[in-house]
Amino acid sequence: MKTTLAWLKTHLETHAAVEEIVAKLTMLGLEVESVENRGAALARFRVARVVSAEPHPNADKLRVCIVDTGAERVQVVCGAPNARTGMKSVFSAPGTFIPGKNMTLAVGTIRGVESRGMLCSAAELQISDDHEGILDLPDDAPVGKPYAPWAGLDDPVIEIQLTPNRADCTGVNGIARDLAAADMGKFKENTVKPVKGEFPCPVSVKLDFGSTPSLCPGFALRLVRGGSAG
Repeated sequence: MKTTLAWLKTHLETHAAVEEIVAKLTMLGLEVESVENRGAALARFRVARVVSAEPHPNADKLRVCIVDTGAERVQVVCGAPNARTGMKSVFSAPGTFIPGKNMTLAVGTIRGVESRGMLCSAAELQISDDHEGILDLPDDAPVGKPYAPWAGLDDPVIEIQLTPNRADCTGVNGIARDLAAADMGKFKENTVKPVKGEFPCPVSVKLDFGSTPSLCPGFALRLVRGGSAG
């Protein structure tokens, strides 16, 4: 079972940090298998603008770019075919660990021209397999700001290894309910918005619990027509 912290907070009103939530889940018997926090891994990557992209004097397929990082302008040698003047992309300064290359970036000299940083592809940030060119961001991307929060990649993903007896926590609602019961916040009662039916239901349903009070908080049945398997 996976949930993001933001998704969990749509069911649970809490100010607890992700580390506190993980510790509490484990205490409740909901073993946390992993926590993936791309925001932390990508914290040093910034939105930047390519001020100029000129041909490299000693290499046909390279460009020498002047990059506005928001704090300064630096020279970057780039081999991406889509690098061009005026575009916005993601910049990493020397000293940044590049997850897709498993290396820490250093100041380098490429075919006789100094390069003080890197413009990154999606594959180098490990957000997709696309390595054909550097990330091409929209014009309204804020230069100098951290890339991960702007791109919505700073939301930790919590993976819980459920045991067969915890079917109630196969949904985020159930996990939030457990955390609220353990004083980790206030449970949010989210009312499901009704969806208007377009045709009569062909199935007859009767909920009969006899003299026993129902412990089922909700029951739903829906027939969907006109869908596509593709």
